[in-house]
Amino acid sequence: MKNTALQRPQPVRWDHGTLYLLDQTRLPLETVIDPYTTVEQVWDAIRRLKVRGAPAIGIAGAYGLVLAMRSQQHLTHEDFLAQLDTQAAYLDSARPTAVNLHWALQRLLRQARQLHQQPVPEIYQALEQTAIQIHAEDRQLCRRIGDHGRPLIKTGMGILTHCNAGALATAELGTALAPLYLAHEAGVSFRVYADETRPLLQGARLTTWELQQAGIDVTLICDNMAATLMAQDCIDMVIVGTDRVAANGDVANKIGTLGVAILAQYFQIPFYVACPLLHHRLRHPSGEAIVIEERAQDEVTHLGQRRTAPVGMAVRNPAFDVTPHTLVGADHRARNLAASYGETLRAGLWPRSSRRLNQRFDASY
Repeated sequence: MKNTALQRPQPVRWDHGTLYLLDQTRLPLETVIDPYTTVEQVWDAIRRLKVRGAPAIGIAGAYGLVLAMRSQQHLTHEDFLAQLDTQAAYLDSARPTAVNLHWALQRLLRQARQLHQQPVPEIYQALEQTAIQIHAEDRQLCRRIGDHGRPLIKTGMGILTHCNAGALATAELGTALAPLYLAHEAGVSFRVYADETRPLLQGARLTTWELQQAGIDVTLICDNMAATLMAQDCIDMVIVGTDRVAANGDVANKIGTLGVAILAQYFQIPFYVACPLLHHRLRHPSGEAIVIEERAQDEVTHLGQRRTAPVGMAVRNPAFDVTPHTLVGADHRARNLAASYGETLRAGLWPRSSRRLNQRFDASY
């Protein structure tokens, strides 16, 4: 068997109290890893997409809260917990749609409250250990998603993905790309088609870069080319990640996912969403309740520093759209309604019902 040893980027690293983030705004032309020592720096990195992808944002946010509280260990219990709440709310404001950030911060807050009778330095140490645990759990979770999705990947397949839900977006392997990494490692030959993913080109800049680094056959396409490739029978399945899932199974993911899902339904191509169960928000009855982040106009009017639209042009720039559960699958909806996500990390790969495939794959630990 040929050598398919995986080479994966490490977007988040914690080393002796310093957070290191791979600056994804500078990929693929530069590989720059910057140190972070303050909560303000971490907030800015999350907001400016230096670290992005829901799981990676959650991990970085957890470490950011630890950094925020390092200098607060002299406070009384009451003041320490009050400051912890303030700093968590500040970090949570960086990106509103990706659920992992809120989830990770709330997990640290609960940990601190449970230890409120312990000395403040011990509470701080527990916060750091919880952040490290969140990081480690995401590695395991991505591996589980990869293990359960790997049987879907067959020799000769053409696989379309949108945005970046790979190693750059998580602790390791990714969600949508995890099955592809493990299939490649097992010697399966397939081709990935990566949507460029306007306006910030996460597919062109990030997905193609990390798959190319791993030696996986990847072809870049512009967003409006997907329908043509499907019509030409180049695409056998679609797999994407998600930032948040409503109780009925509606899925919020990078803008453009809805269009891909509609195309997949028309051409009867299996459409998969790979995500951890913690992305499921039962308090959101449907996708209409999910808050969608609206980003800066210049992300649409400019390519890099170059303006490509008339001055004064009105712009809409939602970062995400919502794909109805009917395009993902009824099994997905039933699973969400029945499951308790809480502290249990679980993963699912659910296909939309189609004449090609009507099965459900899930994983838990």
